[in-house]
Amino acid sequence: VQLQASGGGLVQAGVSLRLSCVASGDIFLINSMGWYRQGSGKERELVASIGRPLHSNWDEKVVGRFTISRDNEKNAVYLQIYSPEPEDTAVYYCNADIWEKSKWSSGPRYTTYWGQGTQVTVSS
Repeated sequence: VQLQASGGGLVQAGVSLRLSCVASGDIFLINSMGWYRQGSGKERELVASIGRPLHSNWDEKVVGRFTISRDNEKNAVYLQIYSPEPEDTAVYYCNADIWEKSKWSSGPRYTTYWGQGTQVTVSS
């Protein structure tokens, strides 16, 4: 299983951008998908996650500025950042809890996979 994140880059404060993450490989079912971020010298922290059904969890610092969505047919999760601030500068990682197709007969056991990270730099 692989998670491929994309969409990061250098943006000015207030200019929206969208991060994408697509999972591929030995996938039977994906439960929760989410985004974390890690700023320089900081610990990785949850930004938002979205479950199945569509229950979401949020870091309160991004409520109203970020939205998370998913496309189950594409095994994808998206993070829309509407009004980025310099404090949002970080490496953004996606993750997903995946039930592998090769293990479906064992019942629902989910393994957490991580993407490689995409850098978001917000200039003031």
